[in-house]
Amino acid sequence: MRKDFGKKSWVYPLPVLIIGTYDEDGKPDAMNAAWGGLYDADKVVLCLSAGHKTTANIKSRKAFTVSFATAAHVVEADYVGMVSANTQPDKLEKAGLHTTKSIHVDAPLINEFPMALECRFLKVNEDGNIIGEIVNVSADESVLGADGNIDVSKLDPITFDPVHNAYLRLGKAVGSAFRDGAALK
Repeated sequence: MRKDFGKKSWVYPLPVLIIGTYDEDGKPDAMNAAWGGLYDADKVVLCLSAGHKTTANIKSRKAFTVSFATAAHVVEADYVGMVSANTQPDKLEKAGLHTTKSIHVDAPLINEFPMALECRFLKVNEDGNIIGEIVNVSADESVLGADGNIDVSKLDPITFDPVHNAYLRLGKAVGSAFRDGAALK
């Protein structure tokens, strides 16, 4: 038997995205955004309200980075989501986060989060969401596997549980995409 909960924004897994931008003076900023993801094969969508400092930064600088929060830095990731740069402009320093300028877009890479999408701002869509083009994916060598690609177990990304307001680790592999279903053909 199922239980009805009504209309809720409960989606699993929900990535914990850390959006990196520069403000009008070149000061780095970051925020935690749970509502975002792929928009197309080479595009991302971010559901950010107009009042966020990050939203203004993206529109002004025409660029942003999307890092994936990790279990090692859950406190820092949560903090940058709780505090606005509109009122706490030094929140990155307070969180102990460090940045390096992307060579691909006018936005910071956050050193403590080892994987990032480097994006060029394209538009605000009809729903008010920010759409960006992925121009590069970068990852620290510490999260690469023997095959030279990102190893999710080394990355150790977290997801947001909207029902319990908790951060969760991603689990172990349970199958092979585009192969296991062939058994039913």
